[in-house]
Amino acid sequence: MTVNADELMRIVVAAAEDKKAHQIVALDLKGISLVADYFVICHGNSDTQVQAITTEIRKRAQEKGVQLRGIEGVDAGRWVLVDVGDVVVHVFHRDEREYYNIERLWSDAKVVEFA
Repeated sequence: MTVNADELMRIVVAAAEDKKAHQIVALDLKGISLVADYFVICHGNSDTQVQAITTEIRKRAQEKGVQLRGIEGVDAGRWVLVDVGDVVVHVFHRDEREYYNIERLWSDAKVVEFA
């Protein structure tokens, strides 16, 4: 079963919401970046929550038959990068998110509205 980028972004957002991720933002990078169609950015308030969010994203993607391309930073639990192909997910610890502020770097990207 093939999952398109829009569906994949929504799967990732739902997984993050279920683990009570904070300030979930999806940036539409189509036409801006060759790296991915979407960046999803969120944060947890502890290393444990960051790891739980990451685990849930991985689980949901695999349930849909989506193979992860890579995952970095899980052990530290401060900034985890999950490459799900057309969607790249940044799961930050709250302090790191404020420090790196990657939303600012991609300010030309459209913020996706989701209910």
